[in-house]
Amino acid sequence: MRLPETSPELSKLLKRMKPKDIQLAAQNIAPLAKGKYLHWDELRYREPPPGLTRDGWWASLLLGRHGLMQPLPLLDKRGNPFRFATPSPVQIDLHHIDRDAAGQIRTAVGAPIQEHPARYLLNSLIEEAITSSQLEGASTTRQVAAAMLREGRKPRDISETMIFNNYQAMEHLRSLKQEPITPELILELHRILTENTLEDTADAGRLRKSDDVRVVDQRDNKVVHVPPPSTELPERMERLCTFANADETSLPFVHPVLRAILLHFMIGYDHPFVDGNGRTARALFYWSLARSGYWLMEYTSISHILRRSSVSYMRAYLKTETDQNDTTYFLLHQLLTIRRAIVALHEYLARKAGEQRETEKLLAASPALRTRFNHRQIALLTHALRNLGEGYRVDAHQRSHNVVYQTARNDLLTLHSLGLLEKARQGNAYVFFAPENLRDRLTDLAK
Repeated sequence: MRLPETSPELSKLLKRMKPKDIQLAAQNIAPLAKGKYLHWDELRYREPPPGLTRDGWWASLLLGRHGLMQPLPLLDKRGNPFRFATPSPVQIDLHHIDRDAAGQIRTAVGAPIQEHPARYLLNSLIEEAITSSQLEGASTTRQVAAAMLREGRKPRDISETMIFNNYQAMEHLRSLKQEPITPELILELHRILTENTLEDTADAGRLRKSDDVRVVDQRDNKVVHVPPPSTELPERMERLCTFANADETSLPFVHPVLRAILLHFMIGYDHPFVDGNGRTARALFYWSLARSGYWLMEYTSISHILRRSSVSYMRAYLKTETDQNDTTYFLLHQLLTIRRAIVALHEYLARKAGEQRETEKLLAASPALRTRFNHRQIALLTHALRNLGEGYRVDAHQRSHNVVYQTARNDLLTLHSLGLLEKARQGNAYVFFAPENLRDRLTDLAK
């Protein structure tokens, strides 16, 4: 990866600029370039506005950002504070997220979550567990990993263990969302995430002891970040927890969504563990948002979005490091990621609602048949119609809908007794299969 060019500091720019260029820059002060919060590395390839030199253009942006910039109680490895600004794009993104992730769902497609939260929450936890692990090298397919989590079977290799651990960690954090975070809780989270996946098992749940840690671009093995010394990590972790637990009375005020993103950023920057830093960072991001009441975020997967834009994810870190600790670049990247994750959730809900309506139409021809199935059975039939030959286990059905074993068993046995599922023994358990002519069987049953 080509690293972004370090941006010129304002004081050095002003020293080398001509007086008339400084005057022109002062007359064009603005934090944005054509509506965007550009980094120097992006701006230096663009044509400046009429009358401005490229240095003058950058100086006008720095002057415009200066009034918006706030220092954070979070430090880089040289002891300098990180900073952030809230230009219009940040405020617009926050408005959308406040509206869409903390309040009531505004559209009809949101109804399925409120009606059957357990099913959709399980789906989102599985998706985040899989894609967050895949971002760090897990190679198991989604289908195999999802089946493992739904069926509760033990992982068979390191990739599956990473995904299994990630799922356990997300469940663990859900129980802690009302608790303040502490260094001990972060270490426990890391232990859950990395258990049985590290070369030295003692590294799970402890801060790294070595400074022989580098963040490397896997595509070309180029070092892109050297984290702070290990001796500083205990104090940095304490400082981070103080920041994470702050509320709206703390100064400077940091919007809860920005606080969650900055928590994510700092774990990535400090790299406090020998491995599993990204998974820990993303898990703490979810904890922070849940603690602040952004309930819908539990149903989204940011890693699903980040996996498709891993290069821009890394560059968002690098832009901060190469522009005087301005975290606004990372904030904007993650705000866009959150908004895309929310859109993806709404599209998923709309698709599932449409699929369920199609299944219900098949049942509508027979009032007696329509009232015979509960929402769990309708959901299973909906899935089965699109996955003919798929196997369904009682324990997986139980986890999907958060019901007791007997309820899940009765659901499947009823569908089997009506000829809608076939049954075969696998090991010590029965597996129910969707027959190839399931749609015809449903149609015949409705007559």
